[in-house]
Amino acid sequence: MDGDGRGNLGDDLRRRMIFLRSMISHPRRVGAVWPTSRWAVRDLLDMGDLPRARTVVEFGVGTGVYTGEILKRLHPDATFLAFEIEPDLASAVAERLGDDPRLRVINDSAENIEGYLDGAKADYIVSSIPFTSLPAGPRQSILGAAREALKPDGKMLVLQYSTAVLPYLQRLFAPIERRLSPLNIPPAFLFACSVTDGPIQEEVQETTGSGRLPYALGALSLGALLLLRRRRRSKKRSGLL
Repeated sequence: MDGDGRGNLGDDLRRRMIFLRSMISHPRRVGAVWPTSRWAVRDLLDMGDLPRARTVVEFGVGTGVYTGEILKRLHPDATFLAFEIEPDLASAVAERLGDDPRLRVINDSAENIEGYLDGAKADYIVSSIPFTSLPAGPRQSILGAAREALKPDGKMLVLQYSTAVLPYLQRLFAPIERRLSPLNIPPAFLFACSVTDGPIQEEVQETTGSGRLPYALGALSLGALLLLRRRRRSKKRSGLL
């Protein structure tokens, strides 16, 4: 990084462009056009006690904004499995953060978590997967796998951009603590889901028109505006405007 921080800005923009390309290629998998803000990430992780955890799993690594913050909070002897189905995103985060011996970046679907835990159970699962954008089958499979992978006192910390995910969480978890992170764009809904001993409910029925393509297009427009605004501010700081 040079003296005015332009090195960090360049790295940040490159990560965001990788994220944007992945969103355009697979909008239902990525579910957002802009990485989550650091305020929302911290708000979500504050709903758990990661320093005491020994096994933490992340679903949907993206550009690594959660991954880096989790590593800051994690115990030195902890194990951290980070799942990302998009290979470009997974490789970028592995290259940037993979020197940490606690971290293993896995380019695979989160529904296959059991095959990577080696019989262990997770204290926390942190997820930003866009569950309401997924087809019913993968959504049910990932959430079911998360429930089975958690310890009896474990929690799944979930960030979403609407409350539509709540019925899907309620069929597997209880109690569920809810918060709002207003400084994110758009504001983020946060859920801390505890494991319930009760029976798993039937899958929530899909409602007509539940696709998220219009939302994805709106998020794409918003992301483009934010990128232009950031570049304009950067030019002003460098004296070009």
